[in-house]
Amino acid sequence: MAPMAKEERPIAVLAVSGSERFDMAVRNALQKKRLSSFDFRKNAAAARRCVLEREYDIIVINCPLPDEFGHEFAMDASIRGSASVLMVVPGEVYDSALDGVTDYGILAIPKPIPAGRLERAIRFLIASRKRVHKLEAQLLAAEEKMNELRLVNRAKFLLIEKKKMTEDEAHRFIGRQAMDHGVSRGKAAERILDELEE
Repeated sequence: MAPMAKEERPIAVLAVSGSERFDMAVRNALQKKRLSSFDFRKNAAAARRCVLEREYDIIVINCPLPDEFGHEFAMDASIRGSASVLMVVPGEVYDSALDGVTDYGILAIPKPIPAGRLERAIRFLIASRKRVHKLEAQLLAAEEKMNELRLVNRAKFLLIEKKKMTEDEAHRFIGRQAMDHGVSRGKAAERILDELEE
């Protein structure tokens, strides 16, 4: 029997474009993806307001925008948040646009866009975001574990100092308290600290 897949975190997408046709192409590229939100904005000013109001996983920019070329917004979004940014730029300025944004971790593809390239670029960004989400979850779990270890060690120290237990006795005592109260070792250690640090 194959293991069940973990529930994937939905992706929030912002598409910025003055072209309805481009909006439709992005919508088609994302139609089978699990999204928490999918917002469209027509210019950089409106997109900047969106980025201030919420966090996006992916931002797709169809350059040039009606109010600016789009690379300024792309760099701002990349610096301020953790979104993966894709710029679609006219072929004649692709090389210079790519040079200007690569160091910001921004992906750029030239127009006209061959069939399937936009979808592949968006799939790449989604895969990258999923990896980032996974690493963030692992980091959070590691931080929680380290915090629990610190609490347990402080509780052990107090049990040794105030209750004259050996380190092994203190370790077993914390484990028993956790089992008896149906809580984690960290929670048991917090209770012991509350009692002994008065």
